[in-house]
This record gives sequence, C-alpha cells and structure tokens, in this order.
Amino acid sequence: MEKNSTLKYGIWLTGASMMFVSAWFCVRLTGTVGEMGRYLDSMDSVVCMEELLDYEKEENGRTMEENDLAEPTLQVRMLEREDSAAAVSDSTQLSISSADYQVLLKIVEAEAGSEDLNGRILVANVVLNRVKSELFPDCVTDVVYQHSNGVYQFSPVKNGTIDTVSISEETKQAVELALDGTDLSKGALYFAARNAANEKNMRWFDTHLVRLFAHGGHEFFG
Repeated sequence: MEKNSTLKYGIWLTGASMMFVSAWFCVRLTGTVGEMGRYLDSMDSVVCMEELLDYEKEENGRTMEENDLAEPTLQVRMLEREDSAAAVSDSTQLSISSADYQVLLKIVEAEAGSEDLNGRILVANVVLNRVKSELFPDCVTDVVYQHSNGVYQFSPVKNGTIDTVSISEETKQAVELALDGTDLSKGALYFAARNAANEKNMRWFDTHLVRLFAHGGHEFFG
C-alpha cells in the first residue's frame, strides 16, 4: 500500500513538473501572463510549443509587414525634404521685366560678344550685382543707361553699339544662367577692358577700386 502511494505521488509529481515546464515555456516565448493561462488550460506541452511557435511566426510576419509599410513612408518624407531644399535654391533666382531682360541681353552681347560663356555670364553678373546694390539704380534698364556728371557707365551705351547688336544663342544662355543664380563674379560691381580703355579711366579703377580677378579681355573690380 505504501509502495503504491509512493508511485502515485511520483507520477503526480512528474505530471506537475511537466505542467510547470510547459507553463514556463509559454511565458518565456510569449512574454505575457495571459498567454501562460491560455496554455496552462490546454494541459498539453506539445500543443503548447507548436502553438507558441505559430504565434511567434505570426508576430514576426506582422512586424515585417509593418516595416515594409513604414519604409516607403520614410522615402516619401526624404523626397519632400529634397523638394523643399530645391525650393530654397530656386529662391535665389532673380525675376526682371521683359524690357529689362532685353536690355540685359543687349549689354551682355555688346560688352562680351567675343567672350566665352563664362565671360558673358560675368558681365550679366555685374549688371545684376548693381541692381541689388544700394549704390546703383534698382532695375537693369536704369543701371545700364545710368548717366551722371557726363559719365556713361557702359561704353556701348555711349557709342550706341548697344542698339546695333544681334543677340546670339550663347548670350541668351549666359543671361538665363545668371538669372537662374549662376554667379562667377565674386561680388564685382565694375569691369574694364584695359587694352581698350582710356588710360585716365583705368587709373581711376586702379586707384579707387579693388581688383578681384581677370577673365578673357576683362578685369573685374569691387
């Protein structure tokens, strides 16, 4: 009788141990007390393990799907930031009237028609720098045709060649680039062709201005 009781007690203890181990695996894999209760009720450690593995797979699959959905959203936000950056860059563009545009084309052609593309851009830059400067008039036409104390600012205006030029495609390209924000001028407000300029005028440039650089046939001053 005592032997049978010991055997029954051993069987009961073994069963209880299996239930405890089964419950521990449930809690370990699911991480929730609710899941432990659910699987304790099943009283079957094998079923418990299989269902837990299926549960874990479902959770992993759901996490992957959520990540897949989140990634395109991040990409869209990155594109939106890039668009915003482009918009800031576009804000450097300068808008002028069609009349001013025609005057700018003519003065660039008259002053730099024999220069390369950069030489033409530089002349356009100087005119636009003057428009933005407090030292000069506020529009292209007034800057180009400025005449004070008997002095013309641009020799093609003085000798009339500004009205005889034919605008080339390269000059149009240079002006468009300058208006779009291409600036090679280092802030220059003056330029002169030393070989063609009056010696007295060049002496004034050298005395009163700071020489910045030279390009093609022109020297640029600030």
